[in-house]
Amino acid sequence: MAEIIAFGASPDVDAMDRPALEAYLAEIRRRIAALDEREPEDMSSEAYDEWSEEHEQLEDIADDILDRLEE
Repeated sequence: MAEIIAFGASPDVDAMDRPALEAYLAEIRRRIAALDEREPEDMSSEAYDEWSEEHEQLEDIADDILDRLEE
């Protein structure tokens, strides 16, 4: 069974096996989808800036996981 990793933790994707990577990617994708549902309407607001930064961080994590899975 895959370990669920709390947001804020920085797991070492290089040390994860394939099932753990796939589970982590699924969790990151769920978080991105949930974040998308809370996208602020005002693109010039501080809330949007914070939302955008979190979204980008999650996308970067997903990209790192995908790169690792392709190795």
